Order: sequence, then C-alpha cells, then structure tokens
Amino acid sequence: MKKYFAELFGTFWLVFGGCGSAIFAAAFPELGIGFAGVALAFGLTVLTMAYAVGHISGGHFNPAVSFGLWAGGKFSAKELIPYIVSQLVGAILAAGALYFIVSGKAGFDGVGGFAANGYGELSPGGFNITSAFVAEFLLTMFFLLIILGSTNERAPKGFAPIAIGLGLTLIHLISIPITNTSVNPARSMSQALFADGAYLAQSWLFWVAPIAGAIVAGFIHKALFDKE
Repeated sequence: MKKYFAELFGTFWLVFGGCGSAIFAAAFPELGIGFAGVALAFGLTVLTMAYAVGHISGGHFNPAVSFGLWAGGKFSAKELIPYIVSQLVGAILAAGALYFIVSGKAGFDGVGGFAANGYGELSPGGFNITSAFVAEFLLTMFFLLIILGSTNERAPKGFAPIAIGLGLTLIHLISIPITNTSVNPARSMSQALFADGAYLAQSWLFWVAPIAGAIVAGFIHKALFDKE
C-alpha cells in the first residue's frame, strides 16, 4: 500500500503543480509564466516527487511510464492495474482541488479548457488528429528512453530525477502548442473530466498514443541498450 499511496501523491503533485501553473499563472496579466513556465513546472513536479517518493514506488506517476517499464522488463505485469488506479485517483483528486480553487474566483462562470489535452479545434495551435497522435507517440517514446536509460544500473547514480524532470520540461516546450502536452493518460483524463467542451471524447488518443510509444520504448531499450 505504501507504493500505491506514493504513486497517488506523486501523480497528485504532477497534476496540481503542472496543470495548476497553466490554469492560474500562465496567462496572468503582465506577469504570466507562459509556455516556458508551464513546461518547467511540469518538469519540477516530477523531479521533486521522484526524490520524495521515488525510492518507495519507483516514481512512475503516469500509466504510460508503468507500461513502458513493464515492456522494458523493469516492472511486474501484476502491478500495472494497482499502479494505474492509484495514478488515476491522484490525478482526479488534484483536478478536483484545482476546480474547487478556480471556482472561488469572483465572476466564475466555467473552467474553459482547464489545461486539458485536445486535437483539431481543441488543440492550442489547431493541429489535427494525426499530428497529435504522432507527437504524443514520439514524445512519450523518448520520455521512456530517458527514464529507462537514466535509471539503468550503469548510469550515474542519483541523477535520474534531474534527467527525467528536464526531459519532461523539454517535451512540454515542444508540444504545448500541439496538444497542450499529455504523454500521461492520468493527467489527460483528470482534466478532461472537469473541462468545458469535448475534451473527454478526445481523451482516447491520450491513452493510446502515449502507452503505445512507451511500450515501443521499453522494447527498444530492452533489445538495444540494456545490459547484455
């Protein structure tokens, strides 16, 4: 249970910190943190929680990461469902907390996009479904290669959270205009549940593409880069 609570708290912090920065601080008049600030916020959430609870659960905080580690031979299949449930609960609790906070603003009349992920009309830059799928697939694949490589027994010890956090920051710098950046089905689902519009109907892509990319990365790492 300690592992599952660690995943819950870690995913809560990722959604609360990353999506919270997008909702509250990204476009604040004259002082907003913009895309770069949101990207850094997501990276910092993973970096801080990887050090805080990564030694307990492995610091997945993302169903795609759990699938990728399984494909790479670093995670047991029997733990997939409990980990994913824990991650979803943490993400939804964080989204609920964000909704509660934002609804306390004077003149509140809806949450809008609520930092949710989308394609087509719901893409920040108007990118179509194909562009969104390819971006999410490739970015998650490389994210898992970073995770698997930096946590490998032959990698320098103690630096993995930094590489992973900076990797997630770079991913957001690339893809916020495309899909608002998912690479994490739990993060996508939690925000879509509260967002105005058709985000929930599009959430399937943000399960399929990241998980597929993560699994491919796991197989690549196992075949090419893991210890012989």
